[in-house]
Amino acid sequence: MLKIYFLSYLISVVLCHKIHVMINEPKCNIKITKVAQSKINEVDFDNLSFGSVFADHMLVCNYKNGKWQEPEIMPYQPITLDPSAKIFHYGQSIFEGMKAYKDADKNIWLFRPLENFKRLNISAKRLAIPELPEAYFMDGLKTLLQLDKDWIPSKDGSSLYIRPFMFASGEGFHASPADAYKFIIACAPSGAYFSGKVKVLIEEKYSRSANGGVGFAKAGGNYAGQFYPTQLAVEKGYQQVIWTDDTTHEYIEEAGAMNIFIRINDTLITGPTSDRILDGITRKSIIDIAKDEGIDVEVRKIKVTEVVEAAKNGTLKEMFGAGTAAVISPISGFGFKDNDYDLPELDSTYAARLKKRITDIQTNKADDPFGWRMKVQ
Repeated sequence: MLKIYFLSYLISVVLCHKIHVMINEPKCNIKITKVAQSKINEVDFDNLSFGSVFADHMLVCNYKNGKWQEPEIMPYQPITLDPSAKIFHYGQSIFEGMKAYKDADKNIWLFRPLENFKRLNISAKRLAIPELPEAYFMDGLKTLLQLDKDWIPSKDGSSLYIRPFMFASGEGFHASPADAYKFIIACAPSGAYFSGKVKVLIEEKYSRSANGGVGFAKAGGNYAGQFYPTQLAVEKGYQQVIWTDDTTHEYIEEAGAMNIFIRINDTLITGPTSDRILDGITRKSIIDIAKDEGIDVEVRKIKVTEVVEAAKNGTLKEMFGAGTAAVISPISGFGFKDNDYDLPELDSTYAARLKKRITDIQTNKADDPFGWRMKVQ
């Protein structure tokens, strides 16, 4: 009797779980409208600049009447908005950055896509945008990639850059959250992203974000606010800004639009995430890979004075930014208080070693012990 009771209980749990999933995960029926004529033959895949050529199709999903409508894939095209659409006035806009890769056997791979989905909804919640169902994001993305699979470059270093984004399309000049939104995924085939080593200026006045703000979210306004201080740095001969904390400007936080890593002697250091610092997916991956490689990693606050002192005494070995587009972007030197500090030229760097490891995992050239890679079938 006890075995029969336990078996019936187990069946009821499984059935309840299935019902729960059915209730909470909307079935994703995707309407597909294909382009009449692909423009892929007009594209020079050997000379792709970043984010300037777009694949044939895009996914669009509208939020109205209190719920997300079923997604649709359609030809890539302009969108029409009313002048009073709230995106123009109150800035409810978020985005993600991802890539799809092809391996030697033409298989399609994504890298930690569920992390992008989770972060999209974290950003949405902070900006009072309705959260998106996982099925709409994942099924929509996979269907889009299958449709535009020929747009995914196979040349070494190339990828299909994926831009999921959401914004307020609801109308009205009143300062309140919109009642309508759009979620779109658009894709751009891109060649190898290489900006060379950059020289950066440590910011002493302007802030990227503040405590209690939206720095941890992928909000469009975060990037708009970076442009002016970066322009000032460029005028002084630097390519990018190193952001410091908003109150004292004593602590290093991010490198332009990327997370930052600093190597002092043989220890790799990066700041902890917070209200002000984006929880970068590349950042998290680099931390795990570095630990797997036996590299000492410290996640802690980093004082500007510590970095300056390390540069002076020769213990500062490397600085690099980490993000989706470039993966890792080495820094050749930095400026602070009218002084410039050059980093040493090393024969073997953590930056090169970690970049190769992560890109080999992304492109299915190496084992993936972390379970990050997802095959699109």
